[in-house]
Amino acid sequence: MACRRSGVQLPSAPPVLIPVAICELHFKSGGALGHMTSALALVPERGTGPFPVWYLLHGLSDDHTAWLRWTSLERYLGDLPLIVVMPDGGRGFYTDSRADKNAAHETQIVKDLIGFVDGRFRTVASRRGRVVSGLSMGGYGALKFALKYPSLFRAAASHSGALLRGSGTLGETGEWKLEMDRIFGPKPAGGPDDLLALAKRCARAARPALWIDCGAEDFLLNDNRTFHTHLEKLGYPHVYTEYPGAHTWEYWDEHVRDVLAFFTRTLGLTTPA
Repeated sequence: MACRRSGVQLPSAPPVLIPVAICELHFKSGGALGHMTSALALVPERGTGPFPVWYLLHGLSDDHTAWLRWTSLERYLGDLPLIVVMPDGGRGFYTDSRADKNAAHETQIVKDLIGFVDGRFRTVASRRGRVVSGLSMGGYGALKFALKYPSLFRAAASHSGALLRGSGTLGETGEWKLEMDRIFGPKPAGGPDDLLALAKRCARAARPALWIDCGAEDFLLNDNRTFHTHLEKLGYPHVYTEYPGAHTWEYWDEHVRDVLAFFTRTLGLTTPA
């Protein structure tokens, strides 16, 4: 694990130094992946903690560096007493592959990574101090983790989520179907990776708070509308919003700020004096 100091200056007068350390994490993922894996963490330099942790997941074509490379997340955090952890999830849809024992991307996060982070940083190492979000594939993963492990996560959020992957309802063909079958198996509907089924099974008293947003021009809009309607039928309270925009970093850079505000309220965070 290596950390370097951040010296980002806000474009305001007078300049404000954001006291955040950027930590590069490289660790063994037990039996989940069969190899070393990586993550980035943003850790407050002010205060002694314990700090709540926000797990922030990337999309299908990205890696653990994407949120820092393509958004101003570090600047948006400002002086909040919050650790942000961005893991590398490969192309695994944050799911334990049915075909590859060394591609257990769900176990990698919920067991190995959370244990590693709680063991090395001063965290609120319980549900009350843990939230998760992501974009596209990561939006699916975030909602799945929260609904499948409600004892681990207080809240979850999805931007432009691929929310029907794992449900077996999409009729994929060709190479894409082969990839999905390797991850989810040939008949995933109703199973442990189906968000529709997980939302239905999640006990009312244990329900994490949920935020879902999607761009009105996004190719995954129907996935999000379908899941939103499903939650309404279940009587599951949640925030659902459609904004102008498509499946782009411009959209996610704008609306990650909305999720940050949602998590700030949910966790009861205030900026240190």
